[in-house]
Amino acid sequence: MVQYDEKIYFYLLIIIPVIVVLFLLLLVWKKRTQKKFADTELLKRLTPNRSYNKGGLKLVVFILALALMITGLVNPKIGTKLETVKREGVDIVFAVDVSKSMLAEDIAPNRLEKAKRLVSEIINQLASDRIGIIAYAGKAYPQLPITTDYGAAKMFLQGMNTDMLTSQGTAIDQAIELATTYYDDAEQTNRVLFIISDGEDHSEGSTLDAVEDAVDEGIIIYTIGVGKEKGAPIPIKRNGILESLKKDSQGETVITRLNESVLVDIANEGDGQYIDGSNTDEAVEFIKEELLKMDKKEFEAKQFAEYKDQFQWFIGGALLLLFLDIFILDRKTSWLKKLNLFNEKRNE
Repeated sequence: MVQYDEKIYFYLLIIIPVIVVLFLLLLVWKKRTQKKFADTELLKRLTPNRSYNKGGLKLVVFILALALMITGLVNPKIGTKLETVKREGVDIVFAVDVSKSMLAEDIAPNRLEKAKRLVSEIINQLASDRIGIIAYAGKAYPQLPITTDYGAAKMFLQGMNTDMLTSQGTAIDQAIELATTYYDDAEQTNRVLFIISDGEDHSEGSTLDAVEDAVDEGIIIYTIGVGKEKGAPIPIKRNGILESLKKDSQGETVITRLNESVLVDIANEGDGQYIDGSNTDEAVEFIKEELLKMDKKEFEAKQFAEYKDQFQWFIGGALLLLFLDIFILDRKTSWLKKLNLFNEKRNE
């Protein structure tokens, strides 16, 4: 199992193709310039000890050194031991509303980004609980099954957007029904579902029925409201630039509002509580306290332990290649001429 400390340094690999392109452009420029001075045969006679292949070799060595240096900055770590550990926790599922109304910017930067930040901050407070993620709009779709891999959960979370589901609308009942299939441990006494939404619900008639079924399965439902009651229009953007505002069939600008009453009813019927998500720190702290009150179930999980840094091998290799690069000169080397590795005896 491999972990990376600073994945952001992988972006530095973009430098490599830039260097290659610049090198090729330099070669083209040099050839054109040399042709103005003399033809190829005359240049070879004027510079008999110059190697025409070592420039490419120096480039390859430098690029390999650069790639190793960047990998060293990322600091890969290898898990050297797989062991089974006993953990205590509850099973938590996050159902995140990704309908178009979540694009409203009445809460910065918009409702969906606020919802994702809330879930991410809640995950940061967890220690050994298992988590799963659901995305829903007109329909509900599984994003991440129950797991203890918080890193994977955050990765899936960051990738969620309002374009990921083709079905529009807000079907909270389907999100609840899908969540009931997530809890794979029949002995788990505490099953928690967090619904993060602006409260718009196009399935109000069946939502409370779904809540009742979930409660029968031992699921506690908390709702987190994102947005403002005064509402805001839904922006339509392309490449981050505002093009227009969403309008209804009469051509009027649609104003979407936080519907707290729906979320409060769901939480009350689900034996949980409604949480105002406008203040992230307060919401996360409240949820942390609620989870601490719950009984924890012990379960076994396999995980890699004793992760060891491996950056030193990559940095060492990079330094060695840079050291060798110093001794790769543009002129021919006598012992290499004898070996004729670069066909340097040809046309002499």
